[in-house]
Parts: sequence; structure tokens; C-alpha cells
Amino acid sequence: MLKLSNRLQLIADYVTEGSRVADIGSDHAMLPVYLLQSGKCPSAIAGELNRGPFEAARKQGADAGLSDRLTVRQGDGLNVLNNGEADTVTIAGMGGSLMSEILEAGQATRKLEGVQELVLQPNVGEEFVRAWLLKHDWYLADESIVEEDGKIYEIMHAIRVSDVQERNEELYNGKFLKLSLQPDGLRKILQQMGPHLLRAPKPALFKKWRHELNKLARICGQLSESELAESAVKREQMLAEMKVIEEVLQCLLMDKPSSS
Repeated sequence: MLKLSNRLQLIADYVTEGSRVADIGSDHAMLPVYLLQSGKCPSAIAGELNRGPFEAARKQGADAGLSDRLTVRQGDGLNVLNNGEADTVTIAGMGGSLMSEILEAGQATRKLEGVQELVLQPNVGEEFVRAWLLKHDWYLADESIVEEDGKIYEIMHAIRVSDVQERNEELYNGKFLKLSLQPDGLRKILQQMGPHLLRAPKPALFKKWRHELNKLARICGQLSESELAESAVKREQMLAEMKVIEEVLQCLLMDKPSSS
């Protein structure tokens, strides 16, 4: 059976057993092949925009003897799906902004009708994905963070629930952080850093945000050399953002010293 990377394995673990899965931007179709080989899913669709990855996905499915259960299609985002064809949609390995655009386009064309869960792994811009889920009444049931080959990845598992607004209200209530921020500010930081990840912080979370703080500090240093008024404004905004992130990390360290 195909062996997955830790990142892809976490995605596979979130997929509900027995669901029909559609993997968008499937590349070599490793995830759907694994889900079929393991018996977790009865059928799968692999979608790819570009010809090269599309052919690679077809070959992967054929080599595994799964062509009867794995459908490989070339197309843009969720356009490869017919309505009601999938219970689970997985999207991984792209920016959160692009991922949100793909989901938004799929929502507009009703490609997500009948889909009960989303497993999403943005490479950057995770806050865009969480904002999209909130906007369209998906409940973020869980999140994971993992470091692999020097990179840190976040995986999100979102589901449809009847009491989604009440659950989201509770999930994005940031009072547990004990910070002197207004509710909107707390909600924003939870969208940015992950409501589940902040409730159960792992070393990878601290590592990611320390790296982000270093990056912001470098940019602030560059902006301070500019005489433009816009640069000064941007620098002040970044310094304020850095202050909040630092406060969050310190809060987590005080509450959960063993997690650092």
C-alpha cells in the first residue's frame, strides 16, 4: 500500500470512513489512491488543472489497479465535480487565498451541495480559509499542525452541523486567552492563528509564529529606512500586529508551559 508523508497522512486521517472523496489539485493522486487502497473510501475523484499532473494522476491510479474506482479529471477547481458526486472534498498544497477562491467558485456553482466535510491544507494564508468557512457556515471541527522537511503545515477539518452559528460563536470566543482585546480583536487573532491550535498549543505552533515574528521584524526594519508616509503607517500596523502575537505566545506559555 502507498505510504504517505506525515502531512498527507493527517489529511487522510480526517476523511470520514465510507465517504466518496474528491481531491482537488491532486497532483500525483497519492491521497485518493491511499484512501482507496486502505479501504477507507469506496470511490474517489482526482481533479487537476494542468496536463502534466493530470497525466501523472492517471498513471498513479492505473499502476495501482484502481482505474475502476478512481476517476481522474482535468479542470479548474471544483468544476471537475458534478453536483452530489462527493461527500468529502480535500484540497491541499496551495495558498489560502487561492483555496478560498476555489471554494467560493464552487459555492457559487453549487458544486459543494451534498458535500459534508472539507479537509483543507493551505500552505500560507490560513486565515483566509477560516474566514471563508465562517462566512459560509461551516464548522471547523478540528485542526492539526505538523512540521515536515523544514516546513510547517496546518490541516483543517470542517463539517456541516445544524447548530453551526452557536458552535462557531463558542469556537471563536477567545476569552480563554485572557488578553485585553475587544471581541473583534480576539476573533481576528483566532482566525489568524487557529482556534483549536491555540487551545492545545504544540511546539510547531510556537516555531511557526516565532519565524513569522522574525519575518515581520525584518520588514519593519526595511520600512524604517523609507521616508514615505505610507511606509511609516505600514510599519506601525506591523508593530501592533507583532505586539499582539507576542502577547498570545506569552499567554500560551504561561498557561501551558509543558507545550513550549
